[in-house]
Amino acid sequence: MFIKRIFKIKYYYLVVWKALIVIPIMLSFIQISSASEPLKVYAVNYPLKYFAGRIGGENVRAVFPAPQDVDPAYWKPDIATIGAYQKADLILLNGAGYAGWINKVSLPRSKLVDTSKNFQYRIITIKGTVTHSHGPGGAHAHEGAAFTTWLDLDLATLQARAIAKAFIRRKPDLRNIFERNFTALEKDLATLSRDIESTVSKDPSKPFVASHPVYDYFSRRYGLNIQSVHWEPDENPDDRQWAELNTILKEHPAKWMIWEGKPGSIPVKKLKTFGIDSLVFDPCGNAPGQGDFFSVMRRNVENLKPAFE
Repeated sequence: MFIKRIFKIKYYYLVVWKALIVIPIMLSFIQISSASEPLKVYAVNYPLKYFAGRIGGENVRAVFPAPQDVDPAYWKPDIATIGAYQKADLILLNGAGYAGWINKVSLPRSKLVDTSKNFQYRIITIKGTVTHSHGPGGAHAHEGAAFTTWLDLDLATLQARAIAKAFIRRKPDLRNIFERNFTALEKDLATLSRDIESTVSKDPSKPFVASHPVYDYFSRRYGLNIQSVHWEPDENPDDRQWAELNTILKEHPAKWMIWEGKPGSIPVKKLKTFGIDSLVFDPCGNAPGQGDFFSVMRRNVENLKPAFE
């Protein structure tokens, strides 16, 4: 009986000893597995998703779930999509009032990354309010702050830097990778910015009309002389809109209209009668059908060049 009791005691201590060895090993494997999994990052627009992908590489799974036929600034995700945002490791916000839906749902504050937080003093305030509708998003108003911040490529670089810092906070062991990838992205943005500067410098006072008020940061940064109307590429302007343009042209004799997307043939032909040619400069707020952020921006610059020749 005494011997059996001794064996039981020895067996108990053997089990405890093994547990003390095995459990830490198992926990370390779990931690390694968790650390090696890519960060799941959700963004509120395509430029942020693109920047996240460039900076994170294989260490990040960047997601922008909006359909391609919507304006992400006014898109309203369904309940399932909001749930996916809530479960993400990080949620990239544009700031400047972009994506108003984020203020109407509950998102974990610890996961939010406001990429424009550090340049609030450079946010442009829109004077007046214009309400109109287009696409599946329905009616919306242009008021408050201008939000296409990334069209100023200096601000785009600051937004990308905010993303890189957020990644480093989450995965500090990958700091060198994130910093190296950010530096490469920063160089690409700087090269593109210099190309725009070189193009515009040929005639910085040249007047333009923009089909939509989304070029505030672009015009401020690169010195373009732009006034805007509220036209849509896939709609024919009505008489009131043509009259508005005519009023603008009396004091702002533009010979080019900048469109967000490819315009229809009817307004293009009628603009010709005003002596106005058309070019496309796609803000690229949503994912392009082909290519990526940089291929779209390079095409934009090429589209802009004939206006300065």
